[in-house]
Parts: sequence; C-alpha cells; structure tokens
Amino acid sequence: MTTHTLFQLCRVGYVSLLMLLTGWFIQQGMTGEYSLAFNLLWIAPLLLPIKGILTGKPYTYAWASFILCLYLLHGLTLLYVTEDAFYFALIESVLISALLVAFPFYARLRGRELGLGLKKKSKDE
Repeated sequence: MTTHTLFQLCRVGYVSLLMLLTGWFIQQGMTGEYSLAFNLLWIAPLLLPIKGILTGKPYTYAWASFILCLYLLHGLTLLYVTEDAFYFALIESVLISALLVAFPFYARLRGRELGLGLKKKSKDE
C-alpha cells in the first residue's frame, strides 16, 4: 500500500469519526441528558490534530493516536453498559481501532520517505 493511499484512508476515517462523534454528542446535548456545552467539550480534543491530519504531517499522525485512545475507551464502555447505543458504539470502536493501526503505520512510512527519524548519538559524545 502506498503512503498516498494510506493517507487518503486515514484522512477519510478521521473525518468520518469526527462527524460521527459530533453528531452523537450534539444529539445527546439536544435531548437534555447533558448540557450542550459539556458535550461539545468532548469534540475539542478531536479538533487539536485536524490541521496536521488533513495536510499529512507524519508527526501529527504519531501523536494523534493518543487522543484516539480516549474515544476508544468511550466506545468500549458504551458497548459494555448500554443496549440502546450498541451499534453506534460498535461502529465507533471499530473505526477507532482501524485508525489506531493506520495512523502509526502511515507516520512510519511517510517519515521514512521524508528522511525523518530519531537522531542517533555519536560515540564521541
């Protein structure tokens, strides 16, 4: 798989996740279970890496996985505790799991293409 194809898949997956969760949390806010402001706070962490993800920066893809872990916990918890939102939680968990594999893979491949990486210490230092 080329990095361009992987980049497109990651980007589409991330935007899909953002739209899915935004719709879910806004709907939860409108039904009155929680305040709309509280539910919008759930979306804020997803917006932090959006620029780097849309432009394809490997470093952003590397650290954005940490943010996705929070939402994976949300999805897995929903799978366990509710029957009403089972399919939503299943879709959320599967999508995030796929992104948790694809993001580091893209970061590694694209980083190699660009010659990025950790600098090795020289022996005389």
